[in-house]
Amino acid sequence: MIDINLLLSFGASYKKVAANDIIFNEGGVCSYYYQLVKGRVRWINYTNDGKEYLQSIIEAGECFGELPLFDAGGYAATSIADVDSILIRLNMSAFTQLLIENPEIHFKFSKLLANRLRFKFFILKEMAFNDPAKRVNALFHYLRDGKKHICLTCSQIKLTRQQIADMTGLRVETVIRVVRNMYKNGELKIVRGKIYFNVMTPVIMSEQEY
Repeated sequence: MIDINLLLSFGASYKKVAANDIIFNEGGVCSYYYQLVKGRVRWINYTNDGKEYLQSIIEAGECFGELPLFDAGGYAATSIADVDSILIRLNMSAFTQLLIENPEIHFKFSKLLANRLRFKFFILKEMAFNDPAKRVNALFHYLRDGKKHICLTCSQIKLTRQQIADMTGLRVETVIRVVRNMYKNGELKIVRGKIYFNVMTPVIMSEQEY
């Protein structure tokens, strides 16, 4: 998102986090701009019954938790390291100065926030439908078209079935059934449990590979 050397020139520092470490909690006070250097981070909300609702999976090079930097509110979601990760963080006041001195980066954030807001509108619209197959199919198309959480070379969906369930508000058992039906209909490939969405010709395999 922002060149690391530029962040360092404004006083940013690296921070290592272990898998399952909480980086910040929903509602907490924002003090830093965070950008992921290595690893993977999930951005979640908790429902009243303690279930995770997955907002996004953050990959290397992406920022997260940026809303309070612009509206001075609390964090909108909780951030947890999925695996051992390295972050780079910049003090909030220094981040503001960086934007003042680099207006083109401010424009990039405007586009980023618009894209993330558009994704939320998409998810809310799809969740209004009761058809699980439509939800999952629409999510896969959105990921493919947006080049997000999908391998651009092999078209593998880089989300687990549990993560797909958390993003669509479905039970994981329902996602498994939908994915199996999509495979049988030739809408995707499944190889060693991995989902490949950009299908040209269906692949025949055993039930064990679902």
